[in-house]
Amino acid sequence: MSTLSLEDRNKRTMLIAFGMALAMLGLGYAAVPLYNLFCSVTGFGGTTQVASEADAALAERLAASAGGTTYSIRFDANTSRNMPWEFKPVQVTDTVAIGQRDMAFYTARNDSSVPITGTATFNVEPEQAGRYFNKIQCFCFTEQTLQPGEEIRMPVLYYVDPAALDDPNMEGVEQITLSYTFHRASESEKNPS
Repeated sequence: MSTLSLEDRNKRTMLIAFGMALAMLGLGYAAVPLYNLFCSVTGFGGTTQVASEADAALAERLAASAGGTTYSIRFDANTSRNMPWEFKPVQVTDTVAIGQRDMAFYTARNDSSVPITGTATFNVEPEQAGRYFNKIQCFCFTEQTLQPGEEIRMPVLYYVDPAALDDPNMEGVEQITLSYTFHRASESEKNPS
């Protein structure tokens, strides 16, 4: 039986350590996309779902058996500290029949003297409602660029999936809050003075 020399054992140990470090680095880069995928599939943390027009049409057909169940939807708007925009919902609350498409509007105005590109993060409360809150169209799907003083009106087309009625965790939920926070899209943009 041959034994490895001290030099060979050290090389093997170094290769194993290097391989493990490389694997951890790869997992570090994959963690965010994998977490986002997990949240979008499960609704974890109030992450909403993205739906197509076909999904919405199916939900409307399924809602026919829901007996007119409604939810109060509350719209919330925030901006990060370094975002010189005024951002707010046009209507703070709305009542929507389950499975029925509805549209909400938000307004944003750039109060700075330079063009600013923003991106909106979002969530739904209570968290368990995230998996049933479906957005068909949303300003949050793309970056928004506003010129100095420009104000825009931004729509969100959504529905609440009738499957929420079959989830015991949704019992007692009467209001769902859709919350957005606008951030600067790029850290390289400077704060206006």
